[in-house]
Amino acid sequence: MTSLTENAVELRGRLSGELIGASDPGYDQARAVFNAMIDRRPDLVARCTCVSDVQQALEWGRAAGAPVVVRGGGHSAPGFGTADGGIVIDLSPMQSVEVDPDRRTARVQGGATWGTVDTATHAHGLATPAGIISTTGVGGLTLGGGHGYLSRKYGLTIDNLVEAEVVLADGRVVTASESAHPDLFWALRGGGGNFGVVTSFTYRLHPVRNVICGPTAWPVSETKNVLSWYRDFLPAQDDDLYGFFAIMTVPPADAFPEAFHLHKACAVVWCYLGDPADADEALAPVRAMQPAFDGIGQAPYPALQSSFDPLYPPGLQSYWRGDFFGAIPDAAVDAHAHFAEQMPTMLSTMHLYPVDGAVNRVPSDATAWAYRDVTYSQVVLGADPDPANADAIKKWAIDYSDATHPHSAGGGYVNFMMDEGQERVQATYRDNYARLARVKAEYDPSNVFHVNQNIRPAT
Repeated sequence: MTSLTENAVELRGRLSGELIGASDPGYDQARAVFNAMIDRRPDLVARCTCVSDVQQALEWGRAAGAPVVVRGGGHSAPGFGTADGGIVIDLSPMQSVEVDPDRRTARVQGGATWGTVDTATHAHGLATPAGIISTTGVGGLTLGGGHGYLSRKYGLTIDNLVEAEVVLADGRVVTASESAHPDLFWALRGGGGNFGVVTSFTYRLHPVRNVICGPTAWPVSETKNVLSWYRDFLPAQDDDLYGFFAIMTVPPADAFPEAFHLHKACAVVWCYLGDPADADEALAPVRAMQPAFDGIGQAPYPALQSSFDPLYPPGLQSYWRGDFFGAIPDAAVDAHAHFAEQMPTMLSTMHLYPVDGAVNRVPSDATAWAYRDVTYSQVVLGADPDPANADAIKKWAIDYSDATHPHSAGGGYVNFMMDEGQERVQATYRDNYARLARVKAEYDPSNVFHVNQNIRPAT
């Protein structure tokens, strides 16, 4: 076994991309991830520009017996895009997007962000379901499952994945699909980064150009009333109507009336995919709730996707907790109303994302994503730029999550979890965990890819 930094000059010679060590200029920037709570020092960061670079960096890490870390967009809340010691396989230089408008597909390299994808597909009036923040990397979001504004109508991101090019733990490159390496393809769809380095994804696209979208908001004192209405209203609507419920502090932005700035509120952010001529009718019950603010209008889909980007830039202190819910009982509504009043900072928030509609019409064993029978994916996020507030936002997020968790389905969205241990990982995958462990044993028996929500190889 060799030291990871020993003969690093040799590895530099093998890479077409840049290799950055602790003594190199730009090291602190290269090692940084989105969550500023995470401060780790890898030995090397390999900024890969091609599949061969990924293979070389992977081989180097394995030979040294050091942690091998894979980073796409770097948004992982628990900081799985870095580690002390080891080598980071940084895919961020690999950002190409190739759209085939006739086949309605897009081939996307593993280091791209969703903003890049949305821009490329929007030029053809197409899109695929993918989160609500455009700076998020395609890799982490997809491998965790992926839900967003289009999910009630078009399913999860993984439901629209056609194939994936993967560098396996032993360095081989394979293409996984329904017809090639089908067990691997099954596991990639929700099983996280456990099975290899995905260097490209091919997605199915859908006709989406401009959408009717935007927030409606009420004073925080109305949380119980609005959430009780929302939990019953949205599941009964056509799949064309999507809206996620949020508690928030109104940012001091021009989009909101000045009198509302910095006030705590509850809100629903809407996206209507039907005929714009039908939008007023679809949203009439929303307006009957008399929101204090109505920001609904027509916008290009990428504008909606990027609307939260300025609020959540890199470098925030962030602590997340997530759970799935089949329903929101009155006791949970009461907990939401209580913790909404206790939000510790302007950027702290809670979102309830609908994952019904098309998501529910896929069998629970068709992909690694096991919770096809739930209605909502909840995330509680404590966030603030000031490290002095780290303890306060973490405590609020944990206390809030602990108060609502007893009403949950038991597991949570893997992309909304911190490093919470094996019991939590297994609860996330339900009965699919055993099969995932068998696939892990076939494709990564030594658990090379363990810096993640880890699925241990079956023995």
